[in-house]
Amino acid sequence: MRLLKDIIYKAGIEEVIGSTQVAIEKICFDSREIEKFSLFIAVSGTQVDGHQFIAKGIAGGAVAIVCEKIPEQINDEVTYIRVQNSSAALGVIAANFYDNPASEIQLVGVTGTNGKTTTATLLHDLYTQLGHKSGLLSTVVNKIGTQEIDSTHTTPDAIQLNALLRYMITEGCEYCFMEVSSHAIHQNRIAGLDFTGGVFTNITHDHLDYHKTFDEYLKAKKTFFDCLGENAFALVNKDDKNGMVMMQNTKAQKNTYALKSMSDYSCKVIESDFSGMLLNIDGSEVWTKLIGKFNAYNLLAIYSTAVLLGQDKLTVLTAISNLVSVDGRFQYVKSQNNIAGIVDYAHTPDAIKNVLKTINDIRTGNEKVITLVGCGGDRDVEKRPIMAQIACEFSDKIILTSDNPRSENPDEIIKDMRQGVDGVHFNKVLAISNREEAIRTACSLANDGDIILVAGKGHEKYQEINGEKLPFDDMEILSQTFELMKKTN
Repeated sequence: MRLLKDIIYKAGIEEVIGSTQVAIEKICFDSREIEKFSLFIAVSGTQVDGHQFIAKGIAGGAVAIVCEKIPEQINDEVTYIRVQNSSAALGVIAANFYDNPASEIQLVGVTGTNGKTTTATLLHDLYTQLGHKSGLLSTVVNKIGTQEIDSTHTTPDAIQLNALLRYMITEGCEYCFMEVSSHAIHQNRIAGLDFTGGVFTNITHDHLDYHKTFDEYLKAKKTFFDCLGENAFALVNKDDKNGMVMMQNTKAQKNTYALKSMSDYSCKVIESDFSGMLLNIDGSEVWTKLIGKFNAYNLLAIYSTAVLLGQDKLTVLTAISNLVSVDGRFQYVKSQNNIAGIVDYAHTPDAIKNVLKTINDIRTGNEKVITLVGCGGDRDVEKRPIMAQIACEFSDKIILTSDNPRSENPDEIIKDMRQGVDGVHFNKVLAISNREEAIRTACSLANDGDIILVAGKGHEKYQEINGEKLPFDDMEILSQTFELMKKTN
């Protein structure tokens, strides 16, 4: 239980009607979760305006309301707090309600289009190896030490986020590594959090269904760094042309990492094959089980972050050599007749290009690369033909298929993708909307030594079709098909 006056501190208050000496037992922005002695924050969301549910909230037991506009009908037994921005106020209030947990833990946020999950997850794995209990907030899973909690969003809502951080501290976590999505930044889910550091991986074409323009998407990412404090560090990928843009207005200590440019932290790929890479990181050689130049960037970001957090360089490099791939990120399986199957979450043009370039860098040239790729429904339409175009450019055979069609017809999504297929590539493109059938077809087309890339879903264990999540695992179906091929040979 907290007094209202204590939890609305720094929330951007413009007007108060009623007493702030009210006891609050719960805070919420969803009217369905209101109980007695609740504070209801009316947030204007992308689909629903919480202001429409103020009366319902009061009827459910809310004793105080935070809103951007005071209702015409005032209940004398309820306190009303008018704020400039209720979503930003929600973040600050949530932090106050849970006694500002971010100030008691080393909180590092990782943002960018690609590499967020891998970087945050492997930082958690690295610190676990180093003997430090840490938390993880990611697309795939949330972790408190080794305890796993299901993840529903890349970045949780502000209330859930602060509750999780408080729980991490209670459980003895010293660090927390979290993905920071552009949606979360724009929706003020991270408002009120005191970050120790922020990491920028890269930025490419993605989420324009939400942000509408690339500039708005870029602006959202930059806002994260603009809000870092002077005692925090900012670490950006200097090889990305927008890396330095992130640091233009930040008060944080500025640091860079790169493979191609002069930077504070550097890395060079010496050798690379399907078993791993030999890297030179800041003058020291280290072997890693991870594959691909994009993972070299991820590992350099991890190394740089750990050093900025005060870890010994040699100790970090030793631990890096033991790290393994994150679930659904360049996961590798081989059939009995030496067909290589790779499952990867690549769902943006840049991500699929990175994976395919990695495959092409490692391959001998005698094998075929068969790529299975789809695009999600109810999402950015513009990237569909681009992804098909890239797949055609770097593959010998393409299968366009379904990838979480949601409310859309998968055949219509595939039609959009076909727009990116040049006439010269027509003969190497198949369209199979059933994803399981598409995977099995890819396997049947492969000969000894060929490489199959199953892109788009990665760690996801479902297919979302017409609002229903049906069990579906790319790696499981690929492995099963390889087993069936073994029995028939």
